[in-house]
Amino acid sequence: MIAADVLDTAAAHATRDVPVVEPAETVRAALARMQGRRFASAAVVVVCRDGYLAGLVTIERLLAAPPDSPVGEVMDTDPPTVAGHHDQEAAVWEALRHDEPGLAVVDAEGRWLGVIPPQRLLGLLLAEHDEDVARLSGYLASTSTARTATTELVARRLWHRLPWLAVGFVGAMLAAGVVDAFRGQLEREVLIAFFIPGVVYLADAVGTQTVALVVRGLSVGVGIRGIVVRESVTGAVIGLLVAAVSYAFTLAVWGDAEVSAAVAIALLAACSVAAVVAMVLPWALSRLGIDPAFGSGPLATVVQDLLSIVIYLGVTSLVVT
Repeated sequence: MIAADVLDTAAAHATRDVPVVEPAETVRAALARMQGRRFASAAVVVVCRDGYLAGLVTIERLLAAPPDSPVGEVMDTDPPTVAGHHDQEAAVWEALRHDEPGLAVVDAEGRWLGVIPPQRLLGLLLAEHDEDVARLSGYLASTSTARTATTELVARRLWHRLPWLAVGFVGAMLAAGVVDAFRGQLEREVLIAFFIPGVVYLADAVGTQTVALVVRGLSVGVGIRGIVVRESVTGAVIGLLVAAVSYAFTLAVWGDAEVSAAVAIALLAACSVAAVVAMVLPWALSRLGIDPAFGSGPLATVVQDLLSIVIYLGVTSLVVT
């Protein structure tokens, strides 16, 4: 059985059952050798020299060329090629960029491995389109998976969702335990408890925005490296702005400088951490083959809530005397 990752490479879609000629061979001789033979595809003729790709020539150009001309004079000396291990989507876009009916597949040394014929390129283009639409809709494999998910039985729906909600339940109990650990401090200064929901919500809001951005980026092929620096800086800047506003507001309303400072510091730290967590979790789930659209939200919420509570109560224990 062939592994799925091999099936997704360019070499898996290539065929060697195509016309192959040499550069010094005349157009007349090349056409004569092709007559009476059946090929998987004859839209493009491969020109090889000692097993290495020298160029490609379309059958239309070959038929229009002077019969005694060498094939090397009418071939495309810089044809579209792709390495055999490259992703199939890269192969499709390479062919489209060169406006060629076929795509030559070569190894690292330039040895010819085969040709992806035009009908196969169309099939790959449709398959990649189907996959991209499915990913944008929040599914991993294909639109058939999306359709199945919308019509599946209640038991199957519960199977997909309850495990993540169970993780949320465990996180909620852990959060209650964390708050209980600071019971003495909360009893001494009740005002501290007023801001727990606000700190948790604002950190969650930052994390939710980042999760949506990362999942959307992953669905269209944008790697985590392309957004990690800017999103981390964005989370820190948002935390700084929210901290400044919260300090001024809480100090004006409640008049406790220590609690206001603790809330501001906690918001700065919690928002910054939430952005990082919201980037790491979808990327990790995607690497594990788990649809980040299902798991990122619940899991990120649990982790962010726990961290936000720990950060806030930890800061207040140090700042509020």
